[in-house]
Amino acid sequence: MNDAKEEIKSRLAVEDVVGQYVELKRAGRNLKGRSPWGVDKTPSFMVSPEKGIWHDFSANKGGDIFTFIMEVEGISFKEALEKLAAQAGVDLGKYRGGDPAVSKKKVRAKEALALATKYYQVCLTRSKAVCEYVFYKRNLNRATVTEFKIGYAPPSGKSLTEVLKKRGFTEDELDAAGLLNRFKGDMFRNRMTVPFIDTTGSVIGFTARILDKGEPKYLNTPETLLFNKSRYIFGLYQAKESIRRNGFVVIVEGNMDVISSHQAGVKEAVATSGTAMTEQHLKSLSNLTSDIRLAYDGDAAGVKATERAIMMAGDLGIDLTVISNYHGAKDPDELIQKDPKLWQSAVEERIPAVDWLLNKYEENLNLRLAPDKKKYSDVALKLLSYIKDEIERASYEEKVAQKLNVDVEILREKGERLNQKLAQSGKKYFKKPKTELKNDKLKKLENSLLAIKIFGGVTKTNIPLDVPDDDTRLAELELIFNREHEVSHTDIEREAAELLARYDAETKRQKIAELSEKLSNLDEDDHEYNNIIREIDNIRREG
Repeated sequence: MNDAKEEIKSRLAVEDVVGQYVELKRAGRNLKGRSPWGVDKTPSFMVSPEKGIWHDFSANKGGDIFTFIMEVEGISFKEALEKLAAQAGVDLGKYRGGDPAVSKKKVRAKEALALATKYYQVCLTRSKAVCEYVFYKRNLNRATVTEFKIGYAPPSGKSLTEVLKKRGFTEDELDAAGLLNRFKGDMFRNRMTVPFIDTTGSVIGFTARILDKGEPKYLNTPETLLFNKSRYIFGLYQAKESIRRNGFVVIVEGNMDVISSHQAGVKEAVATSGTAMTEQHLKSLSNLTSDIRLAYDGDAAGVKATERAIMMAGDLGIDLTVISNYHGAKDPDELIQKDPKLWQSAVEERIPAVDWLLNKYEENLNLRLAPDKKKYSDVALKLLSYIKDEIERASYEEKVAQKLNVDVEILREKGERLNQKLAQSGKKYFKKPKTELKNDKLKKLENSLLAIKIFGGVTKTNIPLDVPDDDTRLAELELIFNREHEVSHTDIEREAAELLARYDAETKRQKIAELSEKLSNLDEDDHEYNNIIREIDNIRREG
């Protein structure tokens, strides 16, 4: 795909792509602006039109138009490539080495779904009864209906199928798009339709709510070449700009909760579209923000979903909070119908997910009874084992111990015993949380040292870093040097030596952290345990 990348880059100027998200102003040969991640107090985002690159000095990120779109949209390279290709008018089909038949199927499926969306929108405007349902019973306004492309699937068994066949689509193509049922008729009938829109703005499927009595209440597009429910996040296309700008995301349970929330002014709401949250969902959202707020129901299913989310988030190093004050309403949609301002305030009144979950379990148990104390401690220890920060985990252990009226050491000993018992059977129930070892400080030091090595003319300081051969990376390093290190020759020699000393110290610190992480997963009688202890001691002595 390198040829495709180069063609896209030749058609799209970096300042035009970045300028869609960042207000840029001329600064000599470069352009500057505020960080799109909101981490700077003064403009620290630089763009070099001449080199075709950008660098955010406050967020320590940089690259070309592809890395920018990946970072700012929180999407994969493939998705960024498709988005920019569409913007540049580049046909990726001629560059793909995969099966051309599959590529053609995907293109035709998108075309069929786009036409189906327009057809359903027209059908909505022609039905007075459906308009009354959408605009009055559901209280949706025209702007919301337009933004989410809400429509109506008529009750006739093959109305959409006949329209699309007249436009040249075959039955196989409509089936591949998920528009047909097992009888080869329309999948959706007499339902309010809401399209699933991917991060590039293409319709990839539908969710449809029945208007009369019947089951299922909601019917979703099945898994297709385009739609994968374990990866798709409903409302993300409409929410991503607000998430990026305001720095948080709200995960609600239902698609209608998302739509109502956006209309109520909380445009950061998304949902996992009729399926349980997966690690892929969390990873995608964490690319956009680290502030993830859950707005699940407080029933048994909501408690289980929150517990599962905390465990996944612990593995990924993400902290979760819970929105719980619904003022008597059963879900966000009902609260919004009551008063949109109550929902806006509820979003701000979130509490840590672990606190919320422990409180829920406490509500259902009598902690004066020994059997219930055991149940509570089992659940609490399992939950706390997923907390990444040791100080935070210790604080919760003390809180749980107080609720149980036991010494905190007794609680910790129980956790160790349970862990050892399960480890003997080949399981690890109380798993150690993964430690995020990515070190932004080290990366920034490396960038500075490479910039000085390549462009600073340093001769006395031996900088043991390989010079990259990637043109984009070299251009980014030149931008860093020109902004931060263009000083006199004497000063640059001294600066290089100081930076190298800090780099060595940080490298050793990170190495110790990696070894400590490895050590935490070993038993003391393991042969490798003592080797790691000696290695850590050696590193410390060298420092």
